[in-house]
Amino acid sequence: MGTVEVIKGGLLTTVQDLGRYGHQASGMPVAGAMDTFSLQAANLLVGNNPGDGALEITLAGPRLRFLSPADIAITGADLSPTLDGQPLPMWVNCPVERGSILTFGPPCSGCRSYLAVSGGWDVEPVLGSRSTYLRGQLGGFQGRALKEGDQLLFHPGKRIDQLGTRRLRPDNIPVYSHEVTVRAILGPQEHFFSKDAIDTFFSKPYRVGALSDRMGYRLEGPRLNRQTDKEMISDATALGAVQVPPDGQPIVLMADRQTTGGYPKIATVITADIPFLAQAKMGDTVHFVPCDIQQAQSFLRRQRDILRNGIMNGSCPPLEVY
Repeated sequence: MGTVEVIKGGLLTTVQDLGRYGHQASGMPVAGAMDTFSLQAANLLVGNNPGDGALEITLAGPRLRFLSPADIAITGADLSPTLDGQPLPMWVNCPVERGSILTFGPPCSGCRSYLAVSGGWDVEPVLGSRSTYLRGQLGGFQGRALKEGDQLLFHPGKRIDQLGTRRLRPDNIPVYSHEVTVRAILGPQEHFFSKDAIDTFFSKPYRVGALSDRMGYRLEGPRLNRQTDKEMISDATALGAVQVPPDGQPIVLMADRQTTGGYPKIATVITADIPFLAQAKMGDTVHFVPCDIQQAQSFLRRQRDILRNGIMNGSCPPLEVY
């Protein structure tokens, strides 16, 4: 078993996988990685199953000392990773020797990085998932973010001399900017809103607010007016659902979303675009454009194809759930 010592935990570093499914009826949120594309890519690069647990690192990264040799991959946001003081390439598997120190610097693009280690992090699954659900204090590493003094174990995995060097094709690496355009399907409660509100939603920019987190992105911008004062009965919430509370400011529900909600939902961001939204940070601009279900399915298939076929060199395990 390998060991990593946490010298500094960073702003918010947690173990995440693809989420805890099958328990929403009991009130348990799905949780999981905010950017599932980057998480799966990181795992594939080091020879893991795509849905294995990885470290999700938010904005200010940790300082980690490897007490055992390992192979790692970092994907997602560019948070200026360095290994023993030297810049570390991203979207490629890299060897780490015993005693090496991995650090992160200022964010260059995006918001969340994903760190996978060959063999996978050794944390006990809870309800079938290794994801950390912070509000419930369960899953991941003791149900919390990493902090100074923690020792995180990982299973021995294949090294680069066995796997070969793996990297994501350059034209498949996502580009993150301060202006994010995401596609959304109208509904399921669009009838609560005036035509002007729907036109506004799809034509005006919104800004990521300071209260945004893993539960939801609170956006600031033009008010979305309802055309009825009628209240709705709470119903199930989906990833990417755009709730509109009485103040008219939309909230996009993310990985740690509640299982039910009573605010009408004007639209739902498509699954393929959630990873890009998850990389937006406070002050970034979000534009919504309309999309239909057939298009959404096509975009998701294309994203899955990138994970299946976009890794250069070496063979990859088959893609599992997404």
